[in-house]
Order: sequence, then structure tokens, then C-alpha cells
Amino acid sequence: MLTDETIRRAPKVLLHDHLDGGLRPSTIVELAAEFGYDGLPTTDPTDLAAWVRRGADRKSLELYLETFAHTVGVLQERDAIIRVAAECAEDLAADGVVYAEVRYAPELSTERGLTLDEVVQANLEGFGLGMERAAAAGRPIVMKMIATAMRQAARSVEVAQCAVRHRDEGVVGFDIAGPEAGYRPTRHLDAFDFIRHENFHITIHAGESFGLPSIWEALQWCGAERLGHGVRLVDDITQEPDGSVRLGRLAAFVRDRRVPLEMCPTSNVHTGAVASLADHPIDLLRRLRFRVTVNTDDRLMSGVSLSSEFAALAATFGIDLGEMEWLTLNGAKSSFAPFDERLRLINSVIKPRYAVLRAEEAAVLG
Repeated sequence: MLTDETIRRAPKVLLHDHLDGGLRPSTIVELAAEFGYDGLPTTDPTDLAAWVRRGADRKSLELYLETFAHTVGVLQERDAIIRVAAECAEDLAADGVVYAEVRYAPELSTERGLTLDEVVQANLEGFGLGMERAAAAGRPIVMKMIATAMRQAARSVEVAQCAVRHRDEGVVGFDIAGPEAGYRPTRHLDAFDFIRHENFHITIHAGESFGLPSIWEALQWCGAERLGHGVRLVDDITQEPDGSVRLGRLAAFVRDRRVPLEMCPTSNVHTGAVASLADHPIDLLRRLRFRVTVNTDDRLMSGVSLSSEFAALAATFGIDLGEMEWLTLNGAKSSFAPFDERLRLINSVIKPRYAVLRAEEAAVLG
């Protein structure tokens, strides 16, 4: 069994994490006071964290998303975005994450006059500052941004264009997020066509609260290279009475094409996508060797870290160090970083550090 210490020390890759879902509670309280946001239910950081987590764990994606009103409420100023992005990098690095793609919808921070470009620039500036601090603390991390458009809004083309403008500064992809039901990804085909025309990267929230059609549209109409969540893919997999497994056409396509699944186990329980962690399809999908990756989604709302997610998988499904390395390599291979950067991450960081951990484990086992 993996120990908490081994999980924390192991290098980890994070592909699905929302900037506005990972603020420190104390930072929310301080930013609210500094910039005049008066909507918080409490100004005690401990009580606020508990309030947000209770609110998020209501078995509904739509209700889960309501808790973001307060984190977005304090992200309307450039300095606030810089601070939160820097702290995000520091917090992930402290948890052993060596590479992260953190997404944010810049349109959410334009209520007080910031432009989309100014929001993205502040986000990237914060990541740079956080990387410097993490490196100085002996915990180097590479931070990238995924620019997200809200699927219930009508600014996806603007956000896509903004993402491409900043592709050489640290933005590595484009995404749509928000409520799935009633807001099909095909509503944003103009944005996806633009991204593909510019040879840029696409990941789409699909198959979380809505079923297989959401996944099919994301792949076949919108050109998604990765699927955010994708848990409903299990609806296209049949487990026979004799223990064998039969893949439907869509599931077989996803596995054959090695489409990465950005799975966020605890969040999926909180949003009602699955009933419990034990019921999560991540176990079946990893055993069938889909391109599964492990992610946090919203660290504040779900009260998780990437280390705690791996610990939960170890406790629930018995994954060992070798399986954790495989899942981490899946993340590295599936990242939107340039090929050479991915190779350096795999061969110079991940594999050597796992080799050390395996050697230590072997010494302990005798």
C-alpha cells in the first residue's frame, strides 16, 4: 500500500484544476476586505472553508457551481488574480506537483473593467511569481494556463482568440466549462474551429453531468484532444455475467485513440456524477488501460489535494507505486506542453524520482 509520505514525495502531474476552485480561505477573506467584496457568508477562514465544502457536496453540478460566486467575487482586480495564481503554484508545488495546467475563465473577472487579455496576463504573471517562489523553496514546478470559456455564455470566440494571443506566454489550450445539461459543446463550434485553424489545443468538460452524447459531440464535432471528467463513458461499457467486458463503439474509439480522461474522483462524488468513490469508473477504466489521469478539479470546494486523491485511490482500489507512476506518466504524456518539454519532464524528473522511491520501497520490503 502506498503511504501518505510516499505519495507526497512522488512527482505528480495535474491537468484539470480550476484557479477559482483552489483559493486559500484566508486569501478569500483578505481579498474581500481589501477590494470591498461584501458577499461572504462568514469572514472566519475555517468556517468559510467548511461552508464552501458543504455547499459543494450537494450531488448536483449546478449546485456545486453556485459556490464559485465568492471566489470569483474576489477575483475582479489584477493584483488579486496575481496573488491567487502565485499561491496556486506554491500550494501545488508543496504537494509534490511538478507540472500543472490550471484553467480559468477570464470572462469571469471582467466585472470591474478588466479585459480578457488583462485577466490572462495577470494569471500568467502570478504563475511566474509562484514558480520563482517554489523553485527558491526547493520545489520547482512548471505552471501552464488553459483559457476557459463558459458554455452558458456567448464569449467563447473572444476567449479562444485571447488564448491564442497568449500561447507563447504560457497559455497551452482552450476549454469550455459550466453546466453541461442544456449547453451542448456544439453551441461553440466557431470557437473550436478557430482553435483548430490555429493549430492550438482543445480540452472540453464532457460526460460529467451529461451522458454519452456530450462526449461524442466533444470528440467528433469540436475536436477535443482530452475529455474533462468523461465519467459517463462507462455507460458505453458492458460487464458480462462471466466477468468479461465489452466496449461500445464510442468507448472503444476513446481507448483506441488514447484520448486522455481528466478524471477528478472526489469532485465527481460531490457533483453527483457518481454515487461514491467505490462506484467511480476510474478503477474499471484504468484496469482496461484507458488513458486515465488523476486530477483535483476544485481543491477548495472538494477539500482535496492531488496527494489526497491518490491516497483515496490507494485506500479504495489498492493502487500501488507502479500504478501511481503509470497514472502520472499518462498525465505527462497527455499534457499540452511541447514535445521536448514533455520528454524532459518524463525522463529527467518523473522516471528518476520514481526509481528512487521504488528502490526505497524495495529496501524496506527486504
